[in-house]
Parts: sequence; structure tokens; C-alpha cells
Amino acid sequence: MLLVFVILSNAIMYALQPGMVFFPTKNISQTPDQWGLKYEDVYLESSNQNKIHGWYLPVKDSKQVLLFFHGNGGNISHRGDSLKIFNRLGLNVLIIDYQGYGKSEGSPGEQKMYDDALVAWNFLITKKKFKPDDIVVFGRSLGGAVAANLAVDVNPRALILESTFSSVKDMAKRLLPVISRIVYSRYEFNTAQKITKNRAPLLVLHSRDDDIIPFELGEKVYQAAGKPKIFIVMAGDHNNGFVQSQPAYEQALNNFLSTNFF
Repeated sequence: MLLVFVILSNAIMYALQPGMVFFPTKNISQTPDQWGLKYEDVYLESSNQNKIHGWYLPVKDSKQVLLFFHGNGGNISHRGDSLKIFNRLGLNVLIIDYQGYGKSEGSPGEQKMYDDALVAWNFLITKKKFKPDDIVVFGRSLGGAVAANLAVDVNPRALILESTFSSVKDMAKRLLPVISRIVYSRYEFNTAQKITKNRAPLLVLHSRDDDIIPFELGEKVYQAAGKPKIFIVMAGDHNNGFVQSQPAYEQALNNFLSTNFF
């Protein structure tokens, strides 16, 4: 009976896991011009021939660009506060919606997200003519796993991971300590493992008051990484900590991007 229970639990949980991990919305509620920012609509083709939508936000005379990977909920139209911060810091920005989010076709998945990230990187290299040393890769929450996976393959100017976790397995142990022992996870998002191979200067930011991803999992990512690296303790909750930590948050980003290891 125990074996039957385990098998049935795994079958049910395997089917339910996409809905437990990804929370995309399709409606684009705002556009950058409503935030006072110039932008271009960008449409890319994924490795499986789906359309990927994003925005490219230029800053006059800026020679650096930030490649932005958002978390598992909403879409790019919910990232206005962040885009305004990076605009003030003088960075061009490319932000994309993964497959299944916003105007992007298809459905989300771990490998699809990694593939979409590489497509966005290649767009900056081939179409916008940036060099790898001009590109800062940024990931928040689940986007941190996407950013870390990309960074180890492309060696960007810098990598910034905000409010991210070490792995799905570690998250499951915290949220579902019993079930995680018997249920197979179809996703890994193993940021801590990937970050061991990172060569770019690293900034990790996390709040002790994060109500979704435990602070200790952000620390685990930082501890797994090689140097050079910096850890910044934020304030506030998971979704709004970067706003609640202002102006120190923005100053920390500026200081990191201005340090002499560049």
C-alpha cells in the first residue's frame, strides 16, 4: 500500500507542479511610455519556434546594457519600478517574457527559460552589437536561476541575483518537508550548483524579512560562488523589498557597477 501511495502521489504532484511553480499572466497592463521611459517592442524566436516578446529600453550614450529576467509571476508590465531604477543608473535594458508569459507564445518550462535567456543574449550581441563585457545579467527570484544558468555559459560583465533561491529541492524542503522526501521534482533550478562555475563579478541581494524565499537560501547561493562577490542585506518582503530598501538599494547597485574589478 505504501508503494501505491508513493506512486500515486508522484503522478499527481508531477502533473500539478507547473501550476505550483509558474504563475504567468497574459495581459500587458502598462507599457514603459506610461512610466516616462522610451522603449522598443522586441520579438524574438525561441529555439522551438515560439515568439518571445520583450522590451528594449535605451538610454542615450550608454554603452552598457542590463539583461533582466523576472520572477515566476506576472509579466514584464509589472516591473516598472525596477526598470525606472536601472534607467536612472544609466543602463540600457532588455527585459523579456518567458514562453507563456505576456505576449510570448508557448508554455513555461525550465529548459525553455534557459533557452529563451540565450536567445535574448544573442539578440544583444548580434542585433544591438553589444560585447559580452558590456552586458550585466540580472535575475530576481526564479529569474535568478535563469540568470545564473546563462552567466556560466556566456561570461557577462557582471551578474546580479536578487531574492533568489539555491534550488527547487531546497525550497521544497522548507515548504513541504515531508512530501519533498517522497515526491519527485520535475524542476531543478539549481542556482547554487550553477553559481560555482560563474566567473563574472557577483552581487547577491536578499532580505531577512523575505516572506517567500528564506534568507538562508540566498546566503547559500552566495557561499557557493567564487570571488569577486558582494552580499547586500535588503529590507522588506519578497515582492517589494527592493522598493522598501530604497535609497540604499539603488546606491548598492550603483556602487557594485562602479567597483574597480571592472
